[in-house]
Amino acid sequence: MTTSPLPGAADLPLPDGPIGHRGPRGEILVRLKGRGGATTAELSEELGCSLNAVRHHLKELEAEGAITFDRTPRGVGAPAHTWRLTAEGHGLFPARYERTLVDLLEHVVASEGRQAAVALLERQYRALADRLEHETRRLPAEERGAAIARVLDAEGYMATWARAAEGGLLTEHNCPHRLIAERFPEVCDAEERFLAEVFGAPVERRSRIAGGCGT
Repeated sequence: MTTSPLPGAADLPLPDGPIGHRGPRGEILVRLKGRGGATTAELSEELGCSLNAVRHHLKELEAEGAITFDRTPRGVGAPAHTWRLTAEGHGLFPARYERTLVDLLEHVVASEGRQAAVALLERQYRALADRLEHETRRLPAEERGAAIARVLDAEGYMATWARAAEGGLLTEHNCPHRLIAERFPEVCDAEERFLAEVFGAPVERRSRIAGGCGT
């Protein structure tokens, strides 16, 4: 089964913008929130702004601590900068944004079936797993846990890592997808598979935040 990135989204209400940001910077934050990441060129095309104008807005948002970037290798030339929200950037969005994402997923369920919506959620973890593999593959095993926690923290999970006798303990103090998880508890199973993959070992979940995933 193939899925499109949220079919029919243009017909649904737009989410509230990030607190304190309007105009092009607000649009940039909304797109990064919805997509997980984008290059300068992609943002320039979507916003209809020049590359220089987008670079200016990105630098301002980076200085505020709302966004950061990863260097993504490409075939020719220097690596591309893929911009994404930091934990502070995620915090700029009111709770209604999560409700809008649930509405979008419900639209996918109605048009393509529940499995199509779940597949979209799983693709987000697939992209994050690929990124973590790239960033941590050269690290010694004892440093991987802390590196993974730093990336998850930047994604809004407020994650911390502590060494333990049986490996380590990853604690997520925030669930950035709580409302989604309450309607689609499959996202919790997808996250558990994602963690097992990036750690390269079985994981045991001791507690959950989202009511839809248990307690």
